[in-house]
Amino acid sequence: MAEITRDDVAHLAQLARIEMSEAELDKMAGELAHIVDAVKSVSEAAGPDVPATSHPIPLSNVFREDVVGHVLTPAEALSGAPDSDEDRFKVPAILDEE
Repeated sequence: MAEITRDDVAHLAQLARIEMSEAELDKMAGELAHIVDAVKSVSEAAGPDVPATSHPIPLSNVFREDVVGHVLTPAEALSGAPDSDEDRFKVPAILDEE
């Protein structure tokens, strides 16, 4: 197990400006030791022969070219609107601005 002492935790708490009780310092020292061990085991598993990945499935060029399709005219877009004004949707005011 990694050696994280109560004094190490107290020093980190002071640097982070976190107030901790004696019991919290003791508890956190044990928890941080377990966390450091977990990170260490992951680091050991990923050796130099394992390539770094950003996605579990290899992806290449997932983007497609833009294709222009059917575009609604302003009249078509506004045909289902309850109210419109000069080719724009008209909605009730929600702010009391003058």
